[in-house]
Amino acid sequence: MKYELKPLPYAYDALSPVISKEIVQLHYDKHHMAYVNGANAALELLEKGRKGDLVNVKAIMRDLSFNVNGHVMHELFWENMRAVKESNAPSDSLKKKIESSFGSYDAFKNEFSEAAKTVEGSGWAILYSDNNGNLLIGQLEKHNLLGLNTYNVLLAIDVWEHAYYLDYKNDRGAYVENWWQLVNWDVVEKRLAL
Repeated sequence: MKYELKPLPYAYDALSPVISKEIVQLHYDKHHMAYVNGANAALELLEKGRKGDLVNVKAIMRDLSFNVNGHVMHELFWENMRAVKESNAPSDSLKKKIESSFGSYDAFKNEFSEAAKTVEGSGWAILYSDNNGNLLIGQLEKHNLLGLNTYNVLLAIDVWEHAYYLDYKNDRGAYVENWWQLVNWDVVEKRLAL
């Protein structure tokens, strides 16, 4: 078993002007790749332990969790976006599902944006469906604990500083507000399987 970095579903400059080509290249080629490499390194250490070498299983499991979940979240993040569109809204069926869960699309967008803006430290805001099909918004600080979450992540925004700092400096709020122009609602709907 070995993790691999999938090709981006678009060119490095496709998310501009919301996210610059430079950030996409650094984020994907360096940060995302580091999670893939970290996960594979942890797997190699576990394999050595299975062959009888002395290894620190607790530390390796922590590293594996952190890196695999970082990789998975970044795959979701890249797939969640597409080039800026003049009109970017969910389909009627997805919008109805959002409205039934949050009262209105605007209430959903506000709650999700606030979750993204207020994650303490590094992390993510996510929209997910629980085992009963309810839509919920959550914050993931870092991403180690995602492995415990059996829910279906539908939409994720990366609010680690490497995702926006070159373009937005310390203005996470502006990054979050502009990011809505990139949301690929078709992917969200496909994950929800409406």
